Amino acid sequence: MLIPSINNSLNELIDLLGQLSDSDYANQCPALSNATIGEHTRHIIEMFQCLENFYDSGLVNYDKRERNVLIQTNTDFAIKNIISVQENLEKENKKIELQQIIDGEEIRIESNYFRELLYNLEHCIHHQALIKVAILQCENVLIDANFGVARSTIEYRNQCAQ
Repeated sequence: MLIPSINNSLNELIDLLGQLSDSDYANQCPALSNATIGEHTRHIIEMFQCLENFYDSGLVNYDKRERNVLIQTNTDFAIKNIISVQENLEKENKKIELQQIIDGEEIRIESNYFRELLYNLEHCIHHQALIKVAILQCENVLIDANFGVARSTIEYRNQCAQ
């Protein structure tokens, strides 16, 4: 169920990007401290790419992202990268160690691939919620009502509706 949920969120993002011009995609949004839809999209993509790139070594450091400006300025390139992420999600679960430098100190935390996929899904949804705020300044863009809404919130709303 995890991989289909990730693919669903990423497909929603692809659908959105397909409606945006590169200008809208790279336009600063005052409500998001002048961040762009492209910057949030790049961040989503590169977190997944980071997990994929460090999977074999088993030592993941999310701070070591590429920060590729083309992903945040070109919707077609971003879509190609999202599709590549989707094509490489299916991997065996295995032990992963997270590495981060905080206040000059290295910390390492045990995790596993599936847990990190779940983290990236939740992280993706969080950034989609921010993207939804920026979409308000774009005319004629249609997004699903659940775009940027946590799966648990969707389930809760469905229960309340019954």
